[in-house]
Amino acid sequence: MTPPIDDPKTLVSTQWLAAHLNDPDLRLIDASWYLPAMGRDGRAEYAAAHIAGARFFDIEEISDSRSALPHMAPPPEKFISKMRAMGVGDGHQVVIYDGMGLFSAPRVWWTFRLMGKTDVAVLDGGLPKWVAEGRPTEDMPPTLRDRHMTVSRQNHLVKDVTQVAHAAKLGHAEIIDARPAARFKGEAPEPRAGLRSGHIPGAKNLPYGVVLNEGGTMKDPASLRAAFADAGVDLTKPAITSCGSGVTAAILSLALERIGHRDHSVYDGSWAEWGMYDDLDVAKG
Repeated sequence: MTPPIDDPKTLVSTQWLAAHLNDPDLRLIDASWYLPAMGRDGRAEYAAAHIAGARFFDIEEISDSRSALPHMAPPPEKFISKMRAMGVGDGHQVVIYDGMGLFSAPRVWWTFRLMGKTDVAVLDGGLPKWVAEGRPTEDMPPTLRDRHMTVSRQNHLVKDVTQVAHAAKLGHAEIIDARPAARFKGEAPEPRAGLRSGHIPGAKNLPYGVVLNEGGTMKDPASLRAAFADAGVDLTKPAITSCGSGVTAAILSLALERIGHRDHSVYDGSWAEWGMYDDLDVAKG
């Protein structure tokens, strides 16, 4: 079934958010995060201007600090603690946006889903679209009140390196890599030092930008289906999304959810992990 344009479990428009901005059960999250090469600071940008009522979700801070890999999903107890302190809890409708339009917000959407929270949506077009439409921002943080939160981790939504290696060997799931084609093919170096170039054997390449429109909004479901088909993805199989470090992979996960493909997971370690180990096979071209 084709989802409505405004679906509070996946994606909502700026018009929808404007209409619901003052709802007492709405919690708005600024999840802006950037690659080092982008030269931007999400927290500083939030402090300068954000949509009224938004809390800042720090992807680096709200992660598994026990892991040597970048911004791995946080343990449930850490997620609960951070969300309670942000005043986000049970019974809330959460809407997440970022400063690129649609870049890092899906990662936080996926994190909420991993914790069993389904009343969570990404703002289509994010802060750039909101500002371009002349809608207001503010520089004052909201007043936060502790809110009780319970979670139920959905382990099927995340894969580790062993599970991905198994999937690559047996071919029972589609591994979909969101990195740019040159990095996928091994023709361009990885931005993280010490990583090999190439991709997981058997993976399909669907650069995350292909599922987006120019303005940073997500393409309609029919166009999304066409994008997956053009990338050679068999949508009758489970899907495992991957990228450089598990952030843009979630864009593909959101796109899969939008077209009704429910059996998807994120390879959280992504290429930051696979590209590090010499005993894992790498394909090129």
